[in-house]
Amino acid sequence: MHRADHHPSRRAFLDVTGAMVAAGLTAGCTSDSTRPGRPAPAATATPTPVAATGRHQAGITLPQPAQPHLLAVVADLDATVHAGPLLAELGRAIRTLTAGTDPRLLGLPPGDLTVTVGVGPRLVRTAGASLPGAADLPRFSRERIAPRARGGDLLIQICASDALLLPVVGAALLAQAGDRLHERWRQSARRGTDVPLGNGLTASRNPLGFLDGIVGPHTTAEQQRDLWLAGPPAVAGGTLAVLRRMELDLPRFSALSVAQQEAVFGRRRASGVPLSGGTVASGPDLGAKTPDGRYLVPADAHVRRANPAVVGAGLMLRRSYSTDEPAPGLLFVSFQNDLRAFTATLTHMDTSDAMLQFTTTTASATFLILPGFDRQHPLGAPLFV
Repeated sequence: MHRADHHPSRRAFLDVTGAMVAAGLTAGCTSDSTRPGRPAPAATATPTPVAATGRHQAGITLPQPAQPHLLAVVADLDATVHAGPLLAELGRAIRTLTAGTDPRLLGLPPGDLTVTVGVGPRLVRTAGASLPGAADLPRFSRERIAPRARGGDLLIQICASDALLLPVVGAALLAQAGDRLHERWRQSARRGTDVPLGNGLTASRNPLGFLDGIVGPHTTAEQQRDLWLAGPPAVAGGTLAVLRRMELDLPRFSALSVAQQEAVFGRRRASGVPLSGGTVASGPDLGAKTPDGRYLVPADAHVRRANPAVVGAGLMLRRSYSTDEPAPGLLFVSFQNDLRAFTATLTHMDTSDAMLQFTTTTASATFLILPGFDRQHPLGAPLFV
């Protein structure tokens, strides 16, 4: 596989591998904390494995809550490559990697590893111009996106509780593809600790300190309505993904008072409760006003501008991941069965959402997340023969 010049070098990969070996060599050594008379460190719970096969690909609604670490790799297929055989190969590799039987794991236990694969609009159009996922994302304001960081033919999303797995699994899958893939961009990111919201729901804090992903298709009925594609048959059980990498103006946002920050989002920073009151899981009362006639949720607050009822669009399953490179910011990932849920929302936000003044988008892509697969039904079939 061909890599862009700014991607990690072979030396960087060796450094990561060396760190992994060092971690393995030192894991059995006795430290000061485990001398006689001192308590041993608490054992880390082993993450529950996640099945790679099924009606839907793993890494979207399963596991719940989502793993804290993510690596997204966006690549193009060589012009001479047929997508079907490559996707089938990747599916077989994903099964062995997540099962822990692949020697390319270098002895690491897979834990709750998931790998989710999507195809970009160009590839979807080769299968059918009217299929979900055939449309490219439009351009929006506050973008500074290099050509290589816009779009792409293939998404490989790798998630796990163990961050060491990400580069190892990524290297194995890219080696599987070889010169058939040409990498465009990649992003490593992590989520904050999940906070319980009640009724089994959780949310994590975004890099601006606020709970993220409170509104979304959480129930089975909501997911059938707004998340999973019902058809055509070749895409049933899949969904549509949007990835947006953003730089954040953290110094300017952190200079605001807590009240000003809460006015930007329309929620309390500590609890996530809407400024109009209620509970964290309740929707904001957008009509509520102060005695002197001011909206409790400001007109340009994010929860108002992005509210599905105001936008007139479906729900998105949204996740925000913190990033360090190439600049402090976040990776936004959303899943929905209608791309309009994202495009209409961002169009509505573009006009006056107070949060956007602290963001600059530096990478953007959309993908059809393929339906689930198993031994009898290869990844990508029957969409790609």
